[in-house]
Amino acid sequence: MDWSASTTWWLAGGVLVAAELATGTFYLLMLALGAAAGALAAHAGLLLTAQLAAAALVGGGATAAWHWHRGRRPAALPAPVNPDVNLDIGSTVQVPQWQADGTARVPYRGSSWDARHVGGGAPQPGLHVIRAVEGTRLLLERQHS
Repeated sequence: MDWSASTTWWLAGGVLVAAELATGTFYLLMLALGAAAGALAAHAGLLLTAQLAAAALVGGGATAAWHWHRGRRPAALPAPVNPDVNLDIGSTVQVPQWQADGTARVPYRGSSWDARHVGGGAPQPGLHVIRAVEGTRLLLERQHS
């Protein structure tokens, strides 16, 4: 069985996509685009050097563009304070009373949680906002009216 150059390029692209699915490395998809460009160049009847150049330019260019795009985005917040990771952040709870050490037990989502005051000033009873979650402890700040 004799494979054409385009078949080899398409298989290489498929392997890169499969590797990306296994590892989650988005850059491999950019290299798969380069392999697709090499396959299209082979379909057009270009020589191997032109196929390699097309694959390198498209794959390398896409990788560089993605790296540049990623570098411009703000860094993600750490998981304990990231509302995209923990949907409790930003929710409000009623604090009936604070202990002298700045901790409390608060009712939240049907159970009693440990809480710690992280806002400025002395902790006061009342409505508080969840700013972070440390294990099973809520870090609370007084809600400003």
